[in-house]
Amino acid sequence: MNQLSQVEINAIREVVTSHQTIASKLSEYASSCTDANIKQAFQKASQDANKSAQTLIGML
Repeated sequence: MNQLSQVEINAIREVVTSHQTIASKLSEYASSCTDANIKQAFQKASQDANKSAQTLIGML
């Protein structure tokens, strides 16, 4: 991969932060759910957001 510019690095960092925030919120929502299906959906979405953040971190 070619070198990333500082602007691109900053953009990736912003997206990573957004994904981490979303993952945290989804995890919080999951912990307060009583419906098992909805809880599972929130947990999976949280895991997916964390995975995306980790993938983006790997690009830095």
